[in-house]
Amino acid sequence: MALALVASSYAPILLLDGNLEVIAASESFARAFKLDSARLAGGSLFALGAGEWDVAQLRSLLKATLSGAANIDTYEMDLQRQGSPTRRLVITAHMLDYGDPANIRLLLAVSDVTDARLAERLKDDLLREKAILFQELQHRVANSLQIIASVLMQSARRVSSEETKGYLRDAHSRVMSVAALQHQLAASNVGDVELKGYLTELCGSIAASMIHDRKTLTLEVMADEGSAAPEASVSMGLVVTELVINALKHAFPGARGGRIVVAYKVSGAAWTLSVSDDGVGMPTGSTPAKAGLGTSIVQALAKQLGAVVEVVDTDPGTRISVAHAAISLTGHAAALPAAV
Repeated sequence: MALALVASSYAPILLLDGNLEVIAASESFARAFKLDSARLAGGSLFALGAGEWDVAQLRSLLKATLSGAANIDTYEMDLQRQGSPTRRLVITAHMLDYGDPANIRLLLAVSDVTDARLAERLKDDLLREKAILFQELQHRVANSLQIIASVLMQSARRVSSEETKGYLRDAHSRVMSVAALQHQLAASNVGDVELKGYLTELCGSIAASMIHDRKTLTLEVMADEGSAAPEASVSMGLVVTELVINALKHAFPGARGGRIVVAYKVSGAAWTLSVSDDGVGMPTGSTPAKAGLGTSIVQALAKQLGAVVEVVDTDPGTRISVAHAAISLTGHAAALPAAV
């Protein structure tokens, strides 16, 4: 049966005896290793070709298999033949048990994985090259965004209209939000964005462009460790940007000082992103103010994140939270202040 199996096999197979001499070899084995099939039987495995099969570790493993101490499942070796390129082989060997210690047979199968290993190396090289190019692209995009933000800020300084200045400064902060994300992506090896560093860089940029007296008015970040996919990070960064801009515009009128805190809290798969201030609080009066662009942006971004918006009067000040739906909120969800 073993002889019939070897003879009919399309795979490179050898049938060896207890002395590791060839009893039979498949035609595919002879073709694969350019050997004369008619001269294989009766010779030692280690004498095949020009002796290239005589590898000490292979010899040791085959003897251990004959003794019943082991089976060779995936032994890899390099077959080096003079005048031919080195081939990477995977060898399996199992003893055939006939119940006769004097009639030991060993079935040895050989797979040439040289091309597969080469393809894997090429794939790995391409992935590394792609990662390097992607990282370079992130740097270039971040630099380009910073140039755009710089142009916006210079334009804001030149125009005389205070309303136009405000629009340009808001646009500058939004662009810097994305630029900060690009920096974090470029620094990340796993593709996700480390949120604590991202929010810290983002708030530092907003403070540099919009807070004139850091001693009187402060912007702080209190964030748990955690990361998010780039798409979610963009939305979270823009939420923070809009809410911080809103606080800077409306919470501290005149020369009033105070504190703004951006917080990111994680509990399992749930999270809460909030911006609080100790300013003048939400506007009072029976007539609601007209909703602004920031309100629409934050509500839309929260929806994208699968989160809800909560507004709390902290007396003094206001806290606006965007929380993932998995977190139980302490109060009822509310619309954002219309002044946003």
